[in-house]
Amino acid sequence: MSDRNGSGVLWFLAGLGIGAAVGILYAPQSGNETREILMAKAEEGRDYVRKRARDAREQAEQWADRGKEALKSQKESFRSAVEAGRQAYREKTTAATDGGENL
Repeated sequence: MSDRNGSGVLWFLAGLGIGAAVGILYAPQSGNETREILMAKAEEGRDYVRKRARDAREQAEQWADRGKEALKSQKESFRSAVEAGRQAYREKTTAATDGGENL
């Protein structure tokens, strides 16, 4: 049933777009004025899409930078933990080989 509702919405939007286009074409302006209006609106739409794309790209770059920083921080924490484990192992094995049972 959700497919039917989604399809209905798409048909409604398509009809709305077609109706708007027909309304513009039958407007009481001359053909030149209508074409100029359409060109201006198309230019506005193109500028809007470019701006949104630029904003989205900048946002994605920010998220990527944050992700890189988080990964770097996690790598450093992991290296520190591994090094601490190695050091503890060395200390235990050195104490055991020196003859002392300091366990």
